[in-house]
Amino acid sequence: MATAQAGVVILGAGPAGLVLGNLLLDRGVDCVILERRDRAAVEGRARAGFLAAHSVRVLTEHGLADGLLARGKTHTTCLFRGDRGEFTLDYGTLGLGQPHTVYPQQDLVRDLIAEYLRRGGEIRFGAEAGEVTEEGAAARVRVRGGADVTGRYVAGCDGHRGTGRAALTARGTRTARRDHGVSWLAVLVAAPPSLEAVGYALHERGFAGHMARTDTVTRYYLQCPRGTDPADWSADRIWTELATRLRTAEFGPLRSGPVLEKAVVDLRSDVLDSPGAGRLWLAGDAAGLISPSAAKGANLAVLQAELLALALEAALAHGDGTGLARYAADCLPRVWRAHEFSHWMSGLLHGPAGVDDEARYGRRLQYARLESLRASRAHQDFFAENYTGI
Repeated sequence: MATAQAGVVILGAGPAGLVLGNLLLDRGVDCVILERRDRAAVEGRARAGFLAAHSVRVLTEHGLADGLLARGKTHTTCLFRGDRGEFTLDYGTLGLGQPHTVYPQQDLVRDLIAEYLRRGGEIRFGAEAGEVTEEGAAARVRVRGGADVTGRYVAGCDGHRGTGRAALTARGTRTARRDHGVSWLAVLVAAPPSLEAVGYALHERGFAGHMARTDTVTRYYLQCPRGTDPADWSADRIWTELATRLRTAEFGPLRSGPVLEKAVVDLRSDVLDSPGAGRLWLAGDAAGLISPSAAKGANLAVLQAELLALALEAALAHGDGTGLARYAADCLPRVWRAHEFSHWMSGLLHGPAGVDDEARYGRRLQYARLESLRASRAHQDFFAENYTGI
């Protein structure tokens, strides 16, 4: 039988693993984080930065929000453009009246790592988990090229291709999944935002998105065919296509700058039927991958990390497994609500390609949805509550 070296072994130093680790340390539970990449790679990986009010609350209550409160930007509006013009939706005054806080995920990750280490936590960078096995009252994580680590529990927060998910699905846990049939060229540019709000543009050539990150960096998205090679998209081609789809001839030019990064993202979603069992429990993308169309991924990670931290503390400190037994029931309804809205957003943003009658019909439905969102207060309240909620 393995001898536990830690209360919880956490796989992955992304938002889910780092929030979980900080919350466990705050509750007196010892843990160690294993991360396959080096620290520079973890802290430099640019990802979405839209934090819902719930995520900001969790981070603030646990002393993890100093950076985002000091440097984050509050957003309460988003803008839609189409062939009938544009309109701005002030979602901060609709639904539950909640804003987003925009704070680049790499900045949040740096903050969480610094605080975890300040609290005395251990992170082993360059430690790739190869296998998770249960051994009586403990679980063992085999580390490729390194010493094994054991703990009373293992928390898989290492993504949808990680060891945690692989170990759980190997036991027969089923997955519900969908390929949305849509791909985005994700582009990061060294240029100030061109719009005051998040911008969603519907165009017969495909969706285009504008997402502010900082005062000097902006994220753009361009819908592209599946199998697109980012190398085929030069900077000139990117800016030309953005100008077309964002209709700059009608609404004014974009602020341009060097392209820092470009990659293709295939929009896919999946959810495990159960996020854990026995000594192994999952959070974040390991438990379910959500398409980026509604910016819910990091917020689901924070939600699940909070619930899992409470459940693991009760099990370790008090021998109470009720929280772990209820973990799926507590988080999955909210996970599926987020997936439902993300799926709805995908339908709003992406019309069918082609010029045949069926494609034209589908695009007219797309614009009918947009017109309803522009004109209907009930529709706007629905959008606002789900856009900012988790």
